[in-house]
Amino acid sequence: MDIVTTETIPNREIVETLGIARGNTVEARNVGRDITQSIRNLAGGELKAYSELLTKARNEAISRMKADAEELGADAVVNVRLETSAVTDGGSEVIAYGTAVRLE
Repeated sequence: MDIVTTETIPNREIVETLGIARGNTVEARNVGRDITQSIRNLAGGELKAYSELLTKARNEAISRMKADAEELGADAVVNVRLETSAVTDGGSEVIAYGTAVRLE
């Protein structure tokens, strides 16, 4: 399945729009990770544990969006967007969404 951030897919024709495909996940930090990242925050630099956590969350959200699109009978998802928001202290939601389409 093609998943793109553009409105079209080069050399492919969209023949049907099936609706919005979406997937989300909520990931929480853990106490041990918070302690080590707080120390790193004092020294500066990338907070790798948090980067890894958000990468995992983005991948899961995209995977769930793809599954939703497949349930709709889509061949592709176009105009894909990702958003992140804090839903609780220490927990972030990542949502992936786009337009599920059928290709010629």
